[in-house]
Amino acid sequence: LKMFWFYLPLHLLLVACLCHSIEVPATSSQHSFKTNLFNFYHSLILADGKETTIHLLKDIPKRYYFVLEEGRALTPFTITVTPCDVPIEWSILVHKASATCFLPAGDVTQEVPKSQKTPNIMSTIFNYKGNSVETYMGMSSHSALYMLEFLSTERDTHITVYLTTDTTSGHLYPELPTDPRIDVIGIGHTTVTLTWKHSPSVLQHRENIQYCLLVNEKHNYKSLCAAETAIRSSGMKLPSTLALSLSPYLLEPQQVMILSNSELSIINKVSSGEVRQICMGTKNTYTVPNLSPSTQYYFDIFVVNLLTNASAAYTGTFARTLEEPEPKVIELKDGKVIQVVLDGKKQKFYSLQYQARHKKIQFTFQLCRGQVRVHIAKNGKTVASENISGLRYFSLKGKLLDTYVVQLRSTEESNSSVKVQVSPHFHKPLFPLLPESLKIKSFSKLRTCNSVTIAWLGTQEESKYCVYKKRIEEDQVWIELQSADRCSGPESRHKSEKVLCKYFYDVNLQRAVTTETINGLDAGTLYLFDVYLFGPSGIPVRYHSKVVKTRKKC
Repeated sequence: LKMFWFYLPLHLLLVACLCHSIEVPATSSQHSFKTNLFNFYHSLILADGKETTIHLLKDIPKRYYFVLEEGRALTPFTITVTPCDVPIEWSILVHKASATCFLPAGDVTQEVPKSQKTPNIMSTIFNYKGNSVETYMGMSSHSALYMLEFLSTERDTHITVYLTTDTTSGHLYPELPTDPRIDVIGIGHTTVTLTWKHSPSVLQHRENIQYCLLVNEKHNYKSLCAAETAIRSSGMKLPSTLALSLSPYLLEPQQVMILSNSELSIINKVSSGEVRQICMGTKNTYTVPNLSPSTQYYFDIFVVNLLTNASAAYTGTFARTLEEPEPKVIELKDGKVIQVVLDGKKQKFYSLQYQARHKKIQFTFQLCRGQVRVHIAKNGKTVASENISGLRYFSLKGKLLDTYVVQLRSTEESNSSVKVQVSPHFHKPLFPLLPESLKIKSFSKLRTCNSVTIAWLGTQEESKYCVYKKRIEEDQVWIELQSADRCSGPESRHKSEKVLCKYFYDVNLQRAVTTETINGLDAGTLYLFDVYLFGPSGIPVRYHSKVVKTRKKC
């Protein structure tokens, strides 16, 4: 079984067949010939044994041809069409040609007596409309010209088409099991466990086949190319599933690669949420971790041929993670400091409660990371609500046994954290007295190749200040500044980063400023400088980090 190849170029043979097959009035024969020729040159020959990518323009049909030669009793062939986006319409038409269409190459131009001509019939043998992967298996018992016609009525799109007449060799696409469903066998607050039956291809060619899982919050995908098209349309480039294992440098900024326990995960940040691709080798049971509670996820399994990059999709499934139990209201105690971490993705309030034992109380909030919204209610009535930054005090008056409820929420998508304290002891503040600004200033004119000079404001209260430095790279600046925990003290720093500690104050706030020159630095190098302020209680407050680069040449 083989394609109908002749010494004469195939496109000339097909033109001859098309023109010969249609009987037209003599007056319109010239026009008919031109029409047939035009139609042919706007179609292509479909390759045998090769996956072909076809781009379709909206409402413009595209035609491909292939020819089967009469060589034995029955000629089997299969055609697999994979829509990569919207539903399409496609049909297979067969043109049962007369012998004149299949003369030897040298006889194509011979005149055939009209009495020997037999009418030819173009008939539709298959049509389909949808976005599922569809395979047609056919048999041909005579020489025939086949035409495939594709049409997209929704928008421009692309598809893949695979034609083969060799049914004896291995399959391009991995085989699916008789039951291609994915079973959900376990659901937790942040995990879902899936299992599926092995593909026969995995059992036969284990070293060349792997399973890949796609997780998203939108819907199931009927093919891997449909999933990749959807992710690309959200505004990013997506490397193919197989290329993921070749090089992390293929990733875009919105993508994160995780490689652990021989599992490769790609997390794509898109407008509709995360889309994860996880390739786990030949395991047919997998627990998806790090999901959000009370969220519906869609799961698709693809069995992928590593040699051909072709894939087959199991029947997708979905599951909703369990609801997270409502967090208990934390009781605040006099003078005790607690640190709360807020999940920015959930955007939920975190509740704290305090029952007053004094008429006057003071809430203190120290923002450690991110941005936080604070809402304070007394006996159910709002008394304060605002976004906080740095250190913030709320002094409130009420009655004994008044109930205060504090609600905290991150106003960013990333996690935020804040320290909270409530106390009736105004005369014994837990946090040090703060200057007007927590910014560190550097003097460009005083920079040298091995030193920089920085300055910061102090207060009227004698306090301890400690300076730390850290060498960083250009691409680390943004991460260091964004991830800095403003509540962490010097105990989190390496001893080698410490520069000095000093005490100072000035009753005149205009003069409460100090400078320090840090020597022993490397030329043309970036340094991150931090200053920690310690009050009477010993709890530190961190100034805003400052990045300074030494001069390259002096």
